[in-house]
Parts: sequence; structure tokens; C-alpha cells
Amino acid sequence: MAIAPRLELRHSQSLVMTPQLQQAIKLLQMSNIDLGEFVESELAENPMLERDDSNAPENHDGSGEKTSDSDDSSGDGGGEGPDGLEAIDMKASDHVTEDQVNALDMESYDNVWDAEPAAEPQSTIANEDGGSLSEWSAPASSSGGTGGNNQFETADYSLEQTLSQEISLRDHLINQIQMDISDPTDRIIALYLVDLLDEAGRIPDELEIAAERLGCSIKRVEKVLSQLQALDPPGIFARSLAECWAIQLRELDRFDPAMETLLENIELLKQHEYDKLSKLCSVDLDDIKDMIDEIWALSHKPAEAFDHIITQPITPDVIMRSGPSQTWLVELNNDTLPKVLVNNQYYALISKSVRTKEEKQYVADKLQTANWLVKSLHQRATTILKVATEIVKQQDAFFAKGVEHLKPLVLRDIAEEIEMHESTVSRVTSNKYINTPRGIYELKYFFTTAISSTTGGDAHSAESVRHRIKVLIDDEAPTKILSDDKLVDLLKGDGIDIARRTVAKYREAMKIPSSVQRRREKKRAVNF
Repeated sequence: MAIAPRLELRHSQSLVMTPQLQQAIKLLQMSNIDLGEFVESELAENPMLERDDSNAPENHDGSGEKTSDSDDSSGDGGGEGPDGLEAIDMKASDHVTEDQVNALDMESYDNVWDAEPAAEPQSTIANEDGGSLSEWSAPASSSGGTGGNNQFETADYSLEQTLSQEISLRDHLINQIQMDISDPTDRIIALYLVDLLDEAGRIPDELEIAAERLGCSIKRVEKVLSQLQALDPPGIFARSLAECWAIQLRELDRFDPAMETLLENIELLKQHEYDKLSKLCSVDLDDIKDMIDEIWALSHKPAEAFDHIITQPITPDVIMRSGPSQTWLVELNNDTLPKVLVNNQYYALISKSVRTKEEKQYVADKLQTANWLVKSLHQRATTILKVATEIVKQQDAFFAKGVEHLKPLVLRDIAEEIEMHESTVSRVTSNKYINTPRGIYELKYFFTTAISSTTGGDAHSAESVRHRIKVLIDDEAPTKILSDDKLVDLLKGDGIDIARRTVAKYREAMKIPSSVQRRREKKRAVNF
């Protein structure tokens, strides 16, 4: 066969991940915080987008009706809900031509994000008792002007100037060092030791290395260290937990010989060897108990008082609450949903003034991106609501009766019911939380593996089995500690087919010690 150049036409189909499709997938798995940041950046970059302040007090005339300004800014089709988007084919690969720009009809670009989409069908979920379980829908923040005179508006004044700054542990210690240590050399040693502190407020027992690096004697470093150990907070600059407690006890004038002996034998305390400690300290068991209570009242980590890390509270994406006649009402948390609109009024204004082809293309691209974002936000909210509602339906027994009735559930079960792909369900349940009458849970919590039943009935959830193991161990008598083999027998009596190694794995995951260690601890606790 001769080798020669030739032309061929081939027709094939392939799935192309357009940039907008990739971004829509990312939006689906974003948490509410990440989504809010993304929307804020889009609002700053896209002039065709505006924040939806339709629920703000200044947009109402006091009678519950929106003012004319709000109506004008939302466009003619703003109240029609998400149906207005169906006429728009949003593809990132599409390029709008000049003729298409001129033919764009402003009425086709409605403000499609409606906080209360009336067009959505209601879904009624039936529970195991025969009643309807849930009726779901997506229910519908505010800014207002502040009064004041012109002086505050014109002056170089910032509210941030009134905020107090929390002092760090290092600054707190340095202020004390400057007052208590006058020798410049000792101050240098002290500052070096400050930099060795860990998160608990302790330093490593490496004073020889510190002395070598500083070029001074070990005695001088120990002298400075003893001065530092007298600083606030008590227990700071200790080289071990025992020394940390000793410093605090000296501060309280409670460091007697018996307490010193107890701290020197802290390993016996960890092993609950109270009889040996009683003999070593030359005190009876009651005194040992009082000494231990006194130790546990001390600070284990002196630096914790200066730990200013702010714990971010979990904001649920979905809210579930009890409804009438043993039903559950599932709705989106409206406070976490970013509300944006397509600024049709600005588009109508700017489209009349553009002249060049590049300007028209820019306006068309921004308008297309704005409509895509509004549509994607609505689809994201609807998908989250569908998945959460189906989870509530599947786990009705858990919400009604408790964790022991948590059913085994996998992504495929939800995907088949709502007719979506498993990957979509996986993205929806990532970093999403639901507020239920039993607490706030991540949506992924309700997906657990199945453990078969010995009776051939329904399988058991791994989470419910772990809970059952914990209940059995908590209820065991001190004289009758349950081994892993005994736990297996008891679980099989409850119809749970489980292996011994699985019981051991679940027990270790819950940080429950072995039967030998539990027997030793409970026996000593009874004698103590």
C-alpha cells in the first residue's frame, strides 16, 4: 500500500468538559463560605451582576410591597422564577457574534434567582408509620443606613481604630522580662528561651545545647530559667508536665514532700497504682485522692490562656424540623444562600452606548456569565435540597428513634432515587451540613457501610453497631468485663453478624481500651 497524503472526514461524539461546566461542578461541592467568597469576587468583576437586596427594609414601602425602584432594577421578568432561563443555551464554547448581540432580547434575561421558587413542585415524603414525612421547598439579609452628623463622614475615622488587639503570649512574657530582668545578657538568654516555647508553654530539656549556642555557662542558663518560671502564667517554661505542676504548686504554697514524691512517680499515677503511691508518699488513700484532685485542678497547658484561635461555628446548609402529623419539614438555610440578580437595567443602558465589536462582545460575554451564575446557583440549591430530602426519607427511623436505627446507606441509593449520578451526590454531600432535631450533622454522616444480619433480615449500619458496642461496654460490670469475643457473641444475639477483628477495630476507633486494661482500671477505681 502506497504511503501518500490524503484527506478524510470522520464523525465522532465525545464529552467535552467546558470551562463553565467545570465551574458548575466546583460550585456544587463548595461549602457555604467558599461559595460566598466566589460570588463576592464575581460581583466585583461582572458589572451585569448585582446583589439581591429585595428583602432589605429600604426596598419596601412599609406595606409589604416592593418599591418601584426595586421593581425597575429587577427587570420585567424578575418575578417569573427560574423558567426564564430555559430559552438560553449556556455553553462556554459558544461565541456570540455581532448580529446575535444586536438581536438579544432583554426580556429573555430574567432575574432568575427567586428566594421562593413557586414553580418548584412540592414533594411529600411518607414515613414508616404511613404518614407524610416531608414537604420540601426552598423558602425565601439587610442593610440600612446609619444616622450621624457630617463630622464623622468627613473625618479620617475608622471603626477598626476602636477594636482592641489581644496580646500574644510572647508579648506578655517579653513585657515581664523587661521589668524583672535588668541584666542585658540575661535578657538575651531569656528571649532565646522564649522562642523555644511550644504550644503548651513548655521548653525542651536541652539547656546544654542552649548554653553552647549562646556561648555561656549552663549555670547561667538555669538561673535565667528559674527566673522565667516565676513569670505569669504559672507553670510556664516547664520542661515536663510534672515540673509544670510543681511550679504551680509552689505558687500556691502546696509543694510539700508528699506532693513532691507523687510528682516524681507520675508514671505510677498514670497506671493507677494508688497503693504504691500511698506507701511511697507515706500517706493514706484518702490523702492520695485529695492530692490527685488538687493536681487535676491545675493547668496542664499554661499557654492555652493565650490561644486566640477563633473556632468557626458550623452553619448548616439545610434545616430540618418537625411538622404536623409526624412529618419532617426540610428547607434550605436561606441565610447561607448568596442572592444575585442580572442587572437588566444596566444592560439596557450600556447596550445602547457600545459602538465597537469588542465592546459588544464584552457586554455579551458578561451578560452570558451573569445568567450562567444565576442559573448555576439555582441548580445547586435545588440539587442540595433534593439530596437532603431523600436522605431524610431514607433515614426516617434514625430521626424518630435514634442512632441504633440508622440504616446502611450508600451514594448509589440516593442517586437512583433522585435520578442523578453518584458523583453528583458525592459532591453535594461534601462540606454540607443539616440541622436536625438530633443535632447538626454532615450529610456524609448518614452514609455508612452495611453489616449483614444473622437472621437474614435487614442489614445493620456500621454506625449503629459502633453505638451498640459502646453501650455494651459502658454497661459492663467491674467484675464482669466483656472481651472482644464476648462482644461478638452478644452482637450476634442481637442479630448482627460481625467478626472479632471488626469489633476490635471499632473499639479502637472509639478510643476504648482493651478488656485487660479496662478490668485493671475499674478494679483499681473500686478499691480506690
